[in-house]
Amino acid sequence: MTQQQIRFDDGAAYERMMGVWSRLAGEVFLDWLAPAPGLRWVDVGCGNGAFTRLLFDRCAPSAVDGVDPSEGQLDFARRRLVGHSATFHRGDALQLPFSDRDFDVAVMALVIFFVPDPAKGVAEMVRVARPGGLVAAYAWDVLGGGFTQEPIWAEMRAIGLKPAMPPRAEASRIEALRKLWMDAGLQDVKMREIPVSRAFANFEEYWSTSLAGTTGQIVAALPPAEAENLKARVRGRLPADASGRVTYEARANAVQGRVRQ
Repeated sequence: MTQQQIRFDDGAAYERMMGVWSRLAGEVFLDWLAPAPGLRWVDVGCGNGAFTRLLFDRCAPSAVDGVDPSEGQLDFARRRLVGHSATFHRGDALQLPFSDRDFDVAVMALVIFFVPDPAKGVAEMVRVARPGGLVAAYAWDVLGGGFTQEPIWAEMRAIGLKPAMPPRAEASRIEALRKLWMDAGLQDVKMREIPVSRAFANFEEYWSTSLAGTTGQIVAALPPAEAENLKARVRGRLPADASGRVTYEARANAVQGRVRQ
């Protein structure tokens, strides 16, 4: 089976799969950044606006500009952020539609491993951030087993299937993020891991939630017997407690740095 390209064009489907996970990791990330209120932010790869909404809930920004290549995701984000000082643009992380030094903070939330040229993506964030401004990102540690769907991916690999990995998965490793930030000339570079745990009412909730995206498309294409075998194998990796609840811990890597004055 050829590896399937990952695309996020449906904001509602992405929300079912990643919305809760995104907020759990995003809250820890923002607490770590500890930004002052009243700043102007750019959310690069804003998707359906899950992280953008978190910025308004926790950071009191003066304004946020979101950029994403998917109009479907942007439509969801615009509806989500009605009444907030948020503006959404269809655009490319490698060529942000802003002037130099426009923002106090530039962030990528769960995005950098999708950017075709991560170093250029970081350079663009540096370009649009003011001197002294903050440039930061976090990403699931997909190569280190930290992704939210790792139990499914591990069993897919065990039976000879290729998970739909992000195209630049290596950029999610903590050493790679450090190098990207240092090579971009950023100062005061700091790193941290973000472990987040999520409880599901039962295994079926974990399974259905995790199959809302590209992984679900791969599973749906399997013969029924193979799909059931995969599901049984994943169930064995996620033992339930006495109430039937399943808990799983994912892990992201985060980086921040300051633009030179």
